[in-house]
Amino acid sequence: MKLIDLPQLNTKRLEALSSAGIKSIGTLMHFFPRHYLDRTTVLPIRSLNGQGEEVTVVGTIKNISEIGYGRKKRLEVIIQDDSASMKGVWFKGASYMKKYFKEGELVSFFGKAKQYGRSISMAHPDVDKLSDPDEVEDIARLMPVYPGNKKFSKTGINSKLISQWMEIALRHSHPPEFLPKSILENHDFPERAKAYRMIHFPESDSEYKKALERFKFEELFLFQLSMARVKKKITEREAGAVFKKTDHYTRLFFNDHLPFELTYGQKQALGDIKKDVQSGHQMNRLLQGDVGSGKTIVAIGAILMALDNGYQAAFMAPTEILAEQHYRTLTSFLESLDINIRLLVGNQKTTLRTDILTDIEGGSGQVVVGTHAIIQDEVNFHNLGLAIIDEQHRFGVQQRAEILHKGSHPHILVMSATPIPRSLAMTVYSDLDLSIIKELPGGRKPVKTAVRPESKHSDIYQFVKDELNAGGQAYIVYPLVEESEKVDLKDATAGYEKLKSQFSNYSVGLLHGRMKSDEKDAVMKAFINNEIQILVSTTVIEVGVDVPNASIMIVEHAERFGLSQLHQLRGRIGRGTRQSYCILIYGQKVSKEAQYRLRKMAETNDGFKIAEADLKLRGPGDFLGTKQSGLPEFKVADIVEDQWILEQAKTEAWTLYDEDPELNHPEHKELQKVFFPYFKEKEYFYGMG
Repeated sequence: MKLIDLPQLNTKRLEALSSAGIKSIGTLMHFFPRHYLDRTTVLPIRSLNGQGEEVTVVGTIKNISEIGYGRKKRLEVIIQDDSASMKGVWFKGASYMKKYFKEGELVSFFGKAKQYGRSISMAHPDVDKLSDPDEVEDIARLMPVYPGNKKFSKTGINSKLISQWMEIALRHSHPPEFLPKSILENHDFPERAKAYRMIHFPESDSEYKKALERFKFEELFLFQLSMARVKKKITEREAGAVFKKTDHYTRLFFNDHLPFELTYGQKQALGDIKKDVQSGHQMNRLLQGDVGSGKTIVAIGAILMALDNGYQAAFMAPTEILAEQHYRTLTSFLESLDINIRLLVGNQKTTLRTDILTDIEGGSGQVVVGTHAIIQDEVNFHNLGLAIIDEQHRFGVQQRAEILHKGSHPHILVMSATPIPRSLAMTVYSDLDLSIIKELPGGRKPVKTAVRPESKHSDIYQFVKDELNAGGQAYIVYPLVEESEKVDLKDATAGYEKLKSQFSNYSVGLLHGRMKSDEKDAVMKAFINNEIQILVSTTVIEVGVDVPNASIMIVEHAERFGLSQLHQLRGRIGRGTRQSYCILIYGQKVSKEAQYRLRKMAETNDGFKIAEADLKLRGPGDFLGTKQSGLPEFKVADIVEDQWILEQAKTEAWTLYDEDPELNHPEHKELQKVFFPYFKEKEYFYGMG
């Protein structure tokens, strides 16, 4: 059967359906209701309480009358059953609706029954004409309400018409089952054809929920099967370089030059990396850790393993500021080992750039730190063995794939200072092995967070003075939103001028994104050396700056910031042994969502809990910050709400793929027909195309 065979279809309606992605009987059947109207409650008219309960009533039409004139005209239709009478009222289309009714007809009304004066009425009820009272059983059910759009409205496509089409489609179509029988039995899922009937014409609440669960599982299962295949393809693609030696740079650094003891999490992550790079297979590892957990030291360990074996290492960051900060950090940690580290960013002078590119191609540039400029065509590595990608969620999947083609399929370590909730890690990063650093380095005290209104500025400033007098330093951050950069920059500059007079006995510095690199460097160095006690800044200090002596973070207009951003800002302090304080100052108008964000910040320092809350607020695409982030568009499943289904789907998919990767088993023949076209369509997205 084809879509065009359905009744009441014309060219315009076909175009309207196409705009909603409905181009075949299969896609029509997969167009699921948005919600359901519960019409199962059928009551005699006399028993209605008139408090707005949603009910179905059945009666014979006793009177039809138009009341009023012009725009105020309304239609009243009185129906009566054995117990009492009530009326249906239409305030729009009275004359048109009047033609629809005849006295003496048996009808059902469904809607909210409300008491007006002595009578009960329903405004614009759903109406069904009945030839027999027993027919009420056919309409007293859960009624699907389908998503609509402007084209649907213009062409008269409504839920009632879609239901009629669904009935015909389900009668004439027999979609094959592709989930293996063992999976259906393990999870008590209905077969596909039955599940479609349960979704579109459910007999109970639990029935459509079970069918919906099956379709969510199916969607997540296909995706997880794809991720299993991607991971297999990556590990089989080519053998990774083997880093056997760790007896020079690595031993020197960790034995003689590291000024502190590694945490358990750092040691474990380094152990994972060492195992990967000595396995003969290419490493694909995600290193997760909260702000200040010490991921950079782990990255340095991986870099030194590469250098010990004669390979180059690349360190890629999403912004120039962050790349510059990583460059400074690596240089300060590794300067005593005489390692040549080069910084490659977009705005360098031609002569410097040529010098850097020559160093990289010749092999004397041992470590290259930079932005996505690193993966441009003109950059040729002599022998790239390791690529580290920082703040992975800001890069697209394609960019992760492109770095694989530099050098001889380098080992990949991706890092994230934005803790990634488990549900996202299981989807976007299923092809990566995971290392998590949970604890903070020794001697760190949890940051104390307070939320205060603008009216408390004088008290807050006095508290800052007390802290400065005790030897601390403070950040005062103003919001910077791209769309209104000039306005916000003015806020920071005006704030800086005001604070200079407020704190006239202290040195106050200003840092913002429009300053030149050397100016920013000079300000940051002065702050690090405690020559500046208060640093007024925009969000350029969000990631990467490490000033152990800074003990206060004040965020102005904190209601304008997202949860993860506030957590990143708070992570700039509490990096030394001093007790640190984060004060979030809010303005006069604060939305409920902003209140929730501020309350959450005060409740917990746990980045993973904050990330979960942020994911629920913003949704996956927004949380990751880019449509190219490797997040598929799920039509039915919601990876935030359906995490337990996701975990079941992952277990089943990866187990099945291990047993039968080409799906040649007789039980997997239908799955094979569905999966391989699905995977081929998605290959570009996985960076495999």
